[in-house]
Amino acid sequence: MNTILPSYVNGQWWTPALREAQDATDAAEVRDASTGEVVTRVSTEGLDLGAALDYARTVGQASLGELTFHQRAVLLKQMALALTERKAELYELSARTGATKQDSWVDIDGGIGVLFTYSSKGRREMPNSKVYVDGAVEQLSKDGSFLGRHIYTRLPGVAVQINAFNFPVWGSLEKFAPAFLAGVPTLVKPATPTGYLAEAFVRILVESGVLPEGSLQLVSGSVPTLFDHLRLGDLVAFTGSASTAEKLRSHDSVQTGGVRFTSETDSINASVLGTDAVAGTPEFDAYVKQLVAEMTTKAGQKCTAIRRAIVPAASVDAVIDAVRARIAERVVLGDPRAEGVTMGPLASIAQRDEVLRQVGRLEAGGGELVIGSTDAPAVTLADGATGEASDGAFVAPMLLRFADASSAALHEVEAFGPVSSILGYDTTAEAAALVARGGGSLVTSVATHDPEVAIALATGMAAYNGRVLFLDRDDARSSTGHGSPLPNLVHGGPGRAGGGEELGGIRAVLHHMQRTAVQGSPEMLTALTGVWHAGASSQPGGEHPFRKSLAELRIGDQVVSASRTVTLEDIETFAQFTGDTFYAHMDEAAASANPFFPGRVAHGYLLVSWAAGLFVDAAPGPVLANSGLENLRFVTPVSPGDSIRVELTAKQITPRETDEYGEVRWDAVLRNQNDELVASYDVLTLVAKELVPAESPTS
Repeated sequence: MNTILPSYVNGQWWTPALREAQDATDAAEVRDASTGEVVTRVSTEGLDLGAALDYARTVGQASLGELTFHQRAVLLKQMALALTERKAELYELSARTGATKQDSWVDIDGGIGVLFTYSSKGRREMPNSKVYVDGAVEQLSKDGSFLGRHIYTRLPGVAVQINAFNFPVWGSLEKFAPAFLAGVPTLVKPATPTGYLAEAFVRILVESGVLPEGSLQLVSGSVPTLFDHLRLGDLVAFTGSASTAEKLRSHDSVQTGGVRFTSETDSINASVLGTDAVAGTPEFDAYVKQLVAEMTTKAGQKCTAIRRAIVPAASVDAVIDAVRARIAERVVLGDPRAEGVTMGPLASIAQRDEVLRQVGRLEAGGGELVIGSTDAPAVTLADGATGEASDGAFVAPMLLRFADASSAALHEVEAFGPVSSILGYDTTAEAAALVARGGGSLVTSVATHDPEVAIALATGMAAYNGRVLFLDRDDARSSTGHGSPLPNLVHGGPGRAGGGEELGGIRAVLHHMQRTAVQGSPEMLTALTGVWHAGASSQPGGEHPFRKSLAELRIGDQVVSASRTVTLEDIETFAQFTGDTFYAHMDEAAASANPFFPGRVAHGYLLVSWAAGLFVDAAPGPVLANSGLENLRFVTPVSPGDSIRVELTAKQITPRETDEYGEVRWDAVLRNQNDELVASYDVLTLVAKELVPAESPTS
């Protein structure tokens, strides 16, 4: 086959101008994992990487910089929908990588799900602006004229994403989505054995027309000089081997050039069976089910797969027998396109040979093969027949038993395929120490229904893991499993696992931004952040802010209410009406004995209720609903005879991109007759973008 897999750079598809009748070594051949048939060829000969990076830093930065977080989030949803419409094409190609339908679902639908998740989170958890504010205001002067805040702004460079072969769709999209939401253009470099599937999803996105110009580029093939072109403002997210990560990390662009580098590498993950989870318990059954799933899903080619099954010494034989029985019952090895196949081949012949080599190292280190064999297995072929597939990268599931739990190979060697090792322990402290022997992992799971066991294990080994899953009878059916990173939670791990961090909701977006401390006056910080700060200009009087649509409302629009005096009768009426007869409101002697109160005081919620009555404009108008109240603090008690007033100021305005309304955050401050702060909080309202008809009802 002479087809060269194209790259997508500088806004167009590119293939090398290779010579006719060229030698086969000029382009790497990529083969079908089951049949050995050539799928495509890969070469980057003549590709100008420097130009592609400059295109991202200029064109990509400009197009993404015009958009707010919410606008980018809406585009992520459109991308997810575009891929969903054509995912059948991706599934067909995915089978050639050795992935079963279930494997493809994890990769393809999982990747699409990341786009949907970040689209939702971007609109719900980030402002409809270009600056993200971090944390509370820091008062730097007594009179409030000098303040400090932390803000995040997007990095000015390009996010380079170097991905592994095992998840060509999910592995790319889980990096791309947060970078895009942050406003940083991406250059994707997929692994060669499955790069044709990455090319397919990029092609779908390009053809959808939703990609801002320069926001996504694809390089199909090797990039030996890539790091020479990187500079301050760029970042690299790498998934692959620890040795490659260390080599890349040592490059001058990272060491002294300011390029951010994060890595997610091979990991000797563990799964611990609790001492209470004996054979016959739901936890034992869930443990065995999960272990077999992690050995066989994606043929064990998962950075999160279970490599060490750490079980009580008395349960080792029972676990081996249960795993053997489940594999015999559930696992059908063969071509993913054949009916009934549940586990496909490894991604390539080279990967198969590497896995078998690492199994040899485990055996040399004391491992006894108790399930499976290194011999060529019989498999189900594409036509449904059974036989050997000499051109396919098939390996049977294997479990090795280690009598010596201190074996160095057990804790250091990873066979990146359907291979796990089992070892016994005597105490939970020993189990935690064995987890730690892995040198840092992406994930460890624990099957136990005993909280004391869970606490002891978490205390001893959580610091060595990026994620810990506790599995028991209550969550076994709903759990997403040991090996499933979720976009809501951090994916990464310390030590051998790479020391990096991906996903984790909005945390991943902020990894693509620079946090900067800004100092200045309330007026200046209001301008920089788009959030009103006390002491900045306000506009009291005039038309009530509740009469203004989002199009008319401005930051700083304010209501200053009249005062209202609190009486003892008010306090008692509220107490009887609500049932809140707490002694501080009803018993003068008991209240006076309390160090926080001068005597009977008004309910805090009475004051908040009164405040709403003081600032509200009751007639139908642009304000559609009160959607919440946040950050409420009661500061000064209010006694009978005291009076309160409220200042309500438009603090932040967030239009919703896909709705006819937005959210307004109001700064609410209650003060007494002595101008002392009584309470402060944020009021959240939903406000129409344009004026609604006068007869429209409020909600």
